[in-house]
Amino acid sequence: MERLLSADEVAEFLGIPVATLYQWRHKGCGPDAYRVGRHLRYDPATVRAWLEEHLAVDRGVG
Repeated sequence: MERLLSADEVAEFLGIPVATLYQWRHKGCGPDAYRVGRHLRYDPATVRAWLEEHLAVDRGVG
C-alpha cells in the first residue's frame, strides 16, 4: 500500500501553491482528499487519476 500524501506533497507534485489546492478542495474541483485527524491526506493513485482526467479534457479527449 502506498502512503498517503500531504497537501504540501501534492502541491509540489502538481507544481501549484498549496493555497490553490485548498481553493480547489473548497470549490469541489480538485483531487479527492481524506481527513486524517486534523490533516488532509491524498491517495497518490487518486491524484494521478485526477491529473490524467484533467489532461485528457484539456487535450479534448474526454
